[in-house]
Amino acid sequence: MTDSLQPHPNHGPVSTDQTDMIESACKVLQTECDGLARMMDALRQALGPAHEGMGASDLGLAFIRTVKALSMPARRVVVTGIGKSGHIGRKIQSTLASTGTPSIFVHPAEASHGDLGMLQPGDAILALSNSGETSELADIVSHARRFGLLLIAMTARADSTLARAADIALVLPQTPEACPMGLAPTTSSTMQLALGDALAIVLLTQRGFGADDFGIFHPGGRLGAQLRDVRALMHVGPSMPLGSADLPLRQVIMEMTHKAFGCMGVVRDDGTLVGLITDGDLRRALEQDIDGTRAADIMNTNPQTIRPDVLAVDALRIMNDRPRPITSLFVLDAERHPIGILHIHDLLRAGVA
Repeated sequence: MTDSLQPHPNHGPVSTDQTDMIESACKVLQTECDGLARMMDALRQALGPAHEGMGASDLGLAFIRTVKALSMPARRVVVTGIGKSGHIGRKIQSTLASTGTPSIFVHPAEASHGDLGMLQPGDAILALSNSGETSELADIVSHARRFGLLLIAMTARADSTLARAADIALVLPQTPEACPMGLAPTTSSTMQLALGDALAIVLLTQRGFGADDFGIFHPGGRLGAQLRDVRALMHVGPSMPLGSADLPLRQVIMEMTHKAFGCMGVVRDDGTLVGLITDGDLRRALEQDIDGTRAADIMNTNPQTIRPDVLAVDALRIMNDRPRPITSLFVLDAERHPIGILHIHDLLRAGVA
């Protein structure tokens, strides 16, 4: 059966109903984009000249205070919220944790039934509530006040109970929801999520959190594979195809055939790499005098190599971003001694490509 909502295979004009669907969807996206634009403007106000009346409710200054507070060593962030704000809070907490900011999520209802014990001295609480009047947050707010924990509110109302109780209030700009009734959290949820992402990434930058750190927290899946370094994937020791510059061509062929990497590294007596012979070099050499040809006669004296601390995804890029892609890379130490060899099949098996 053909779906009546599908356009005709000849890509002719869509129906009026379909046009309305697309326009409605675009209106939602535009409303949410407008909300994000207002939030960016509110953040940038902190960059302007100081003026009277700019207090803790100003989003830009509150954001700066939040970053400074959460950048403190050993400070953990406890994210909390319920309903849509709770779902957004869980995502923010996950992003914080994976980008180097220690964090947990505590459900407000569970907090009232024992999970307040998860909170520790020195924690900062990030509480999300669009209205700022979420009754389920009362116990966790009271706990923060009682034990002197830093309380950061993310809300759309500066005069709300939550904002007034907080040490820092991240007050979102007033902007309409994308819901035609103005009831379902849409624009407000998008703004919460985006501000949480901004906070996590700024904290990442402040901490100097790099790709190596990211790889430690993401060891699984394709992302984890891409963030592994060459050292973790390379072949070492006797498996490396190596030979001296004066090695006869017949022995070069035997070494390359036995090791099966499609190449052989040529090394000096001190063990440093001086050249590379590939299958292509070998095929061209077979037209010459096999008995009189040496490795030095056919080697490439400027081969592409790599360091052991390079990320696997960057190694793949080095192999592919060339007029003629290469399949193997010798891994060298600082003194240009071969310490391993990496084949593109190693990257494929690891899930990098």
